[in-house]
Amino acid sequence: MRTADGDARTAPADLILRGGVVRSLAPGGEGATAVALRDGLVARVGGDREVTALADASTEVVDLGGRAVLPGINDAHLHATWLGALWPETLFGEQAGPGPVPRNPLVDDAQRRRAILRAGDLAASLGITSYTEPGLGPGEDRGETGAFGAPVVRRYRALAEEGLLRARVTVLWLFGELDGPSDLEHFLAGLDGLDGSTGDPRWLRFAGVKIFADGIPPMRSAYTHHCYADGASPSLLVAGADDADREANLARMVLAAHRAGHQVGVHATGDRTIDVTLDAVERARAEKDVDLGHYIIHGDLVTRPQLRRMAALGVGLATQPEIALRTRGLVDAALGPAPAAAAWPLGAALDEGVALCLTSDAPVLSPDWRRQIAAADAWMGPAADPRARMDRLLRCYTQQPARQDRAASWKGVLAPGMAADLCVLEADPLSVAPAELPDVAVELTVVDGRVVYERGAGGAVPEPV
Repeated sequence: MRTADGDARTAPADLILRGGVVRSLAPGGEGATAVALRDGLVARVGGDREVTALADASTEVVDLGGRAVLPGINDAHLHATWLGALWPETLFGEQAGPGPVPRNPLVDDAQRRRAILRAGDLAASLGITSYTEPGLGPGEDRGETGAFGAPVVRRYRALAEEGLLRARVTVLWLFGELDGPSDLEHFLAGLDGLDGSTGDPRWLRFAGVKIFADGIPPMRSAYTHHCYADGASPSLLVAGADDADREANLARMVLAAHRAGHQVGVHATGDRTIDVTLDAVERARAEKDVDLGHYIIHGDLVTRPQLRRMAALGVGLATQPEIALRTRGLVDAALGPAPAAAAWPLGAALDEGVALCLTSDAPVLSPDWRRQIAAADAWMGPAADPRARMDRLLRCYTQQPARQDRAASWKGVLAPGMAADLCVLEADPLSVAPAELPDVAVELTVVDGRVVYERGAGGAVPEPV
């Protein structure tokens, strides 16, 4: 691992950004106005004079002119290959809920390659330096989109070897269907044959597995203790003879992955699904007490007692506040006003100490993280301290996703020795209301110390594939 200590502390920097506001999100980083980068790492954070002392004739120096520097944005749930194929279309579009799935199948490797590269360009234009592809693998080899099967994994491997990835990528393996059923036999066979090797895990990392455990409340397919207004009684998506057998099989999947040392992301929107998942994680931790960063994906109907259990077990939550805003009426119609009002308890998650990641689920929604932060603030209601809330929500797109990626030791904040991944905004996010954040432009994106996007410098997104 590269370091920034010893003699390297005084070596010339490759790139210095000075004259702005540096929101490092690291302890003791308050009041910084400049940051120096060297060999893909942060070399120094501090005042202009202190940082520019690392400049020599070879150093590129950028005058921020009051602009703000943040750690690189990390979207912990972004279907990048599918996004690259569909953008600017999204599943929600301008509707309150998801519309018909756009059809733009990727039928060959050339199209998949272009889609991944296009998503990388889009991510760079938004300040996104890391993202998670939450579900790729053989379960989707016959999928209609061509954006989730094993050939996509091969394209990612090839692009990583060529050094063409524009963002760091974490992958969860998928051994069932996207938004569909899976069974214990194929899941266990997939674990046995799992190949997580990669040339550089800082650029491409296979973290674990994803399990689709249930559907979503508006479609009356969330597995919940609540009663649906129309009498629907959904089951888990995991195969089994009856509810008890399906619950047991979901638990067996979580236990098997934990025993093998793999992170598990469980698509669980219903509170009953979350109960089954947490029981399985608790059993797994009792058997082998190691924190692998397991987490709940979406968690629409998670309850406060469940959040307390999650915090105690080290189980994170990756969710999309804009979906909460858009679908509240649909959830109300499906379950009634009380469950809908209690859904997506973002404030409670933060208060209980759950590792909360705000994510886009693009192309379900736009990949624009600024919209998710604005939506989270709107969903939570007025804040006693708006600056403190903005700080907490920014961490849900930087520091907390780094934890989910098991990478908090080297990315997620700006401090000496950490990854030189950063995003420059035209204004300090702590100086604006969250509702105004989507209008604050991304000016510059740096990954591994290299500028991958500069506003007004030809950073346009390519045409659809």
